[in-house]
Amino acid sequence: MKIGIDLLWVRPGICGGTESYIRNLMEGFGQYDKANTYVLLVSGDNGESFASYDRYANMERLALPVESASQPKRILWENLHLDRVARRLGIDVMFIPVYSMPLTYGSGIPYVSVIHDLQALHYPEYFSAGRRVFLKCMWRHACRASAHVVTISEYCREDLARHYPVAAKKCSVIYNPVETKASDMPVGALMEKHGIQRKDYFYCVSSMLPHKNLETLLEAMAVRKRRGEERPLVISGVGGDKAAFDGAAAKWGIGDLVIDTGFVPDEVRDCLYENCRLFLFPSVFEGFGMPPIEAMRRGKRVVMTRESCLEEVTQGKAVYVEKPYDAEEWAEKIDEALALPDERVAFEGYELRHVVGEYLRVFGGC
Repeated sequence: MKIGIDLLWVRPGICGGTESYIRNLMEGFGQYDKANTYVLLVSGDNGESFASYDRYANMERLALPVESASQPKRILWENLHLDRVARRLGIDVMFIPVYSMPLTYGSGIPYVSVIHDLQALHYPEYFSAGRRVFLKCMWRHACRASAHVVTISEYCREDLARHYPVAAKKCSVIYNPVETKASDMPVGALMEKHGIQRKDYFYCVSSMLPHKNLETLLEAMAVRKRRGEERPLVISGVGGDKAAFDGAAAKWGIGDLVIDTGFVPDEVRDCLYENCRLFLFPSVFEGFGMPPIEAMRRGKRVVMTRESCLEEVTQGKAVYVEKPYDAEEWAEKIDEALALPDERVAFEGYELRHVVGEYLRVFGGC
């Protein structure tokens, strides 16, 4: 079977968890699928970022005449040409790792689409009116026209079925693959760069969007500071309102305790995971939420909320805050987690081999 993978939407370093998801998954296809071949449909400006997959005999890259950085042009090109290209290539199944199945298609090729969450319905303020209309149209189309729809948690499946009932009978939950590698970085230089010490800082991987609830976490750091319990908080991520974040840190008087690394390469992020004291994740809305899994795989205690899918995907194994916006409770739960020994959680259901098997069953059933 020849499987096409649409990667035109990937803007390297910008797409966050969705980009990590598809890169992890393709590593799995390369390592564990010896029966099928994959055509990676890349753009002129993101193609080189996928060059590492050339080492797999079952994968080939095809650069298409479109730029991922120009979203309107990319979306138009996909809708006008992607299905025709798939038919010309003899693709048996088209895999769309996001919601962007072409509106114009007639090849008869079955499409498998992934809908990671319905954020625009829950947080419309993040999106322009035009963007909301577009997303709703694309979600509805993907649910109606795809041969199969994948979601990444039971929470997402229920949310999707509630808003788009047509998806209920063609929808599967396949949890995200989570790769955990040793960073193999010199620790001392990284600690010195950020002015931190091993096992003596808290870590968080997050954008600065409001639903990530970082201001509550900053307030909790202020509560701990008033108690004389000071540890730096290191945050890595992209997106959101940096000025509002800095303003909140200043308001709570903890600017000296907060270290914002911005976007960091995977090996730096992994080193920060490995050497933190606790991992903190205050988000109140996720489709899956890989960072807590990545931290717990490394033996780190995690303090987080139970909101949306988060208790589901962490399988009840974290330290949970019952009131997500209560800084005092956050401070108490942090203290509770500090008193616990490190504990490594395997999360075998998120292993690449297992997740690849789930996708292959879906592709084979189309």
